[in-house]
Amino acid sequence: MKKIGIKIVICFIFLVSCSEELIDDSGMGKVKGRVVDAETFEPLANARISTSPTTSTFFTDKDGYFEFSEILVGKYSFQAQKDGYISKFEPATITKDVTVQIIFELDISTVNNKPPDIPVLTAPLDNAKSQSLKLNLTWTATDKESDPLTYTVTLKNGTTDVITTYKDIKTTTFEISGLSYSTKYYWQVSSSDGINRPSNSVTNTFTTLAFPNPRFLYIKKVNSNNVIYTADEAGNELQLSSSEVNSFRPRKNLQINKIAYISSDGSQNQIYTMDPDGSNVFKVTNSIPIAGFNMEHINYCWSTNGSQLIYPNFDKLYRIDANGGGLIELFKTPNGKFISECDWSQDGTQIVLKVNDISGYNVEIYVINSAGAFLYEVLSGLNGAVSGLNISVDNQKIVYTRDISGYQSSNYRRLDSRIFIYNRITNTSTELDTKKPDGYNDLDVKFSPNEADVIFTNTSNDGISIKNIQKASISDVDSRTTLFTGGSMPEWK
Repeated sequence: MKKIGIKIVICFIFLVSCSEELIDDSGMGKVKGRVVDAETFEPLANARISTSPTTSTFFTDKDGYFEFSEILVGKYSFQAQKDGYISKFEPATITKDVTVQIIFELDISTVNNKPPDIPVLTAPLDNAKSQSLKLNLTWTATDKESDPLTYTVTLKNGTTDVITTYKDIKTTTFEISGLSYSTKYYWQVSSSDGINRPSNSVTNTFTTLAFPNPRFLYIKKVNSNNVIYTADEAGNELQLSSSEVNSFRPRKNLQINKIAYISSDGSQNQIYTMDPDGSNVFKVTNSIPIAGFNMEHINYCWSTNGSQLIYPNFDKLYRIDANGGGLIELFKTPNGKFISECDWSQDGTQIVLKVNDISGYNVEIYVINSAGAFLYEVLSGLNGAVSGLNISVDNQKIVYTRDISGYQSSNYRRLDSRIFIYNRITNTSTELDTKKPDGYNDLDVKFSPNEADVIFTNTSNDGISIKNIQKASISDVDSRTTLFTGGSMPEWK
């Protein structure tokens, strides 16, 4: 009986001991924290803070702070909630007499937030013409929740296809400068509230002022393609064709104010026309393309009134209406040589042809009438390359270039190409002395509009150096002048 009593006392002591340990483990800790906007870090007032397992619920003060002054020790999940924001959970382990710090960074909720209304472009009006090279783009934009908006303007050059993007615009007007003459631009505005996907406007267009007095045409190499440019006598230039397409040999007709040119069309080359600003492109040739021994050295010609064009296809000369109809074979070489260049007299009665073999040599220059009958010969029986061909207004002179070295090679390299003028009255060709430097070639020559000068391409005879467009007076040996650097295949109207 005594032993039983002792056991009861021991058990009581043990239970008391256990009870005291449990009470000690159920102590209190503290939690302090803050709720802020995840993007701006601005404090969020009246955010609801709750726990799981459930204890008390608190709301943040005006500075975003909250505090659980007494919370039983243990593992909890704390949740922050506020209208317009995505709720967030943060885990925390509460330890006796220890203060735990929690920061909630809440992201804005897009569940109930609507995107901005579609911007409306107001100026310039769609398809506006003759716009300044410096102008203001304006638009209107609203947001149903009155969220602050930022804008992005996208501008595309319709000639070069270059796209420029202007970002983070805060107002509904934006000044654009440095625009090109005679160019159609496409523009669009997107508005963003920083919450939803941006809203995009429709795409409008405008066209800038016409290029002043564009008397010259030529090509430059851009991205390995030939690209057509126009320029005035002051040296201001404007790109007319896209750098993504190979376009060359521009020839202008003043009576219909159109520019013809050659451009790649798959494996073939075709003749196209366009307006002086590069717009309204039209494909003239189709079934029979322009072709010859080397497209870099092939040329064609307008009729004076702009109603027709003539062009070569190997050993044949074709005439076609400018609208693509009326195609006829006008002439075929009697010896199978390829026609490379042609020029049509202003009165329409004579056509000058340059023909050559498959390698570009064994050149003949002769004149036929508009019906295809032979009239007279200008050149034959000489070695070396010949290029450039232009007949004078009175049909008495023909200007061309010839490599006097007589050099012939598989890559058609020329060593000493010079300018010559053939005189119909004397039936002789005379070199035009313009003090061409040694080691250089003059190529693709044409008369100036008043025939007092000639315009031509000048380049080193290494075949790889830059090409320049120069002019020279027919009567002044010291008048050689560079008009445009990096250009070739000139036209002067």
